[in-house]
Amino acid sequence: MKTVVVGSGGREHAIAWALARSERVSEVLCVPGNGGTAVEPKCRNIDIPVSDFLAITNACRAELSSAEDFVVIGPEDPLAAGLSDRLAAAGFRVVGPRQKPAALEASKDAAKRFMSKYGVACAESETFSNADDASAALKTGSGPVVVKADGLAAGKGVVVAADRATAEKAVREFMIEGSLGGAGHRVVLEEYLEGDEISVLAAVSVTPETASAGRASIRPFVSARDHKRLRDGATGPNTGGMGAIAPVPGLDEATLARFRTDILEPTLRGLVAEGYDYRGFIFFGLMLTTSGPKLLEYNVRLGDPETQAVLPLMDFDFAGMCEAIMDGTLADFPLAWQAGFCCAPVAVSGGYPGEYRKGIPLAIDRDLVAGSGAKVFVAGAKVDRRAPKGGKDGAGLVTAGGRVLAASARGDSIEEARERAYRALAACSFEGMFYRRDIGLPGAAASPAL
Repeated sequence: MKTVVVGSGGREHAIAWALARSERVSEVLCVPGNGGTAVEPKCRNIDIPVSDFLAITNACRAELSSAEDFVVIGPEDPLAAGLSDRLAAAGFRVVGPRQKPAALEASKDAAKRFMSKYGVACAESETFSNADDASAALKTGSGPVVVKADGLAAGKGVVVAADRATAEKAVREFMIEGSLGGAGHRVVLEEYLEGDEISVLAAVSVTPETASAGRASIRPFVSARDHKRLRDGATGPNTGGMGAIAPVPGLDEATLARFRTDILEPTLRGLVAEGYDYRGFIFFGLMLTTSGPKLLEYNVRLGDPETQAVLPLMDFDFAGMCEAIMDGTLADFPLAWQAGFCCAPVAVSGGYPGEYRKGIPLAIDRDLVAGSGAKVFVAGAKVDRRAPKGGKDGAGLVTAGGRVLAASARGDSIEEARERAYRALAACSFEGMFYRRDIGLPGAAASPAL
């Protein structure tokens, strides 16, 4: 069978790689894909923007002919805009929630109202549509507060404010100055929680049919931890992610049990009660507080770069799991995970997360990468036939984004996984390349000091 993966980041490269490993998958079509998927075995790029729903639908009509073929939608923007609905209406099988449940990520306010309605353990919050009202509310409080833009803001819509002045500045920039466009027209003021932050990715199969049959299901993957700060020691500005590890060392079963009872199960009940068609993935962003895990946010897709650390640990057929998601048999699917750990440090362009250059030749010594036992997942790079050849794949790669690639490696211990991952990262080079050297070390993902 054929599959289509919509998206162009490191997450989508990892998804395409996971699908291509299935013996049942003959080809993975990546729309638009990137420089990594261009040379990944069994993968082929189709140069269509993720925003062009008509062209994507037509490409699916041209390429997918079997009843077994399906589409996986990677990023949040096309999900929030209804691409899953569009493709399903055209008769295609789709892994990706419909537009209504995608609002759990597209609107922070909608997500908080859902959490409150169904008793999901989370931080207290209040939503404001008027900047003066938000500022007035800040004057009545004390201590740190989290200011969140309501809409999708590519990871730039959250400010953890240590004081009122910082919070008011964020409100002004979001709501009055329009720094985030329409995403900041409303803001959510949220209680600041202290603790360790982790992520849990999960597969979801919820439809009115599975709900009525008692077969609706959310199946969590192994835990993961992203490292958001730019520099070693969890310092510097926030980024889209400088690396991830999975599973989280030392995470005990009692905490995971509280996550299931206080967050996952109420979420499943809510999805069922709302009558949603949610066949895809969900991301639980959690804070482990002294009173138990609390939900910070939902994402309605797999996380990035957590996916690059989680999928290399899978001991199951990813394509088969996608079919179980779509067919309503996820509750019975044999999810299994390899023992040990995965570490996935990210290499970024010089200047990231601010301004950075593009089009810089990227070299990957694939023999050294193979010798390390790691896998390089490309994010912000593309093929440029005029560029010097980067390895043995016959393609010249150049940088095309801030986060360029991740080197993912497994090990029996987190120390072994780190050593292999950083050995692979040393086999990749481009002018201005920067990466943290402490991904996976204790304290490397600490919450910012306030």
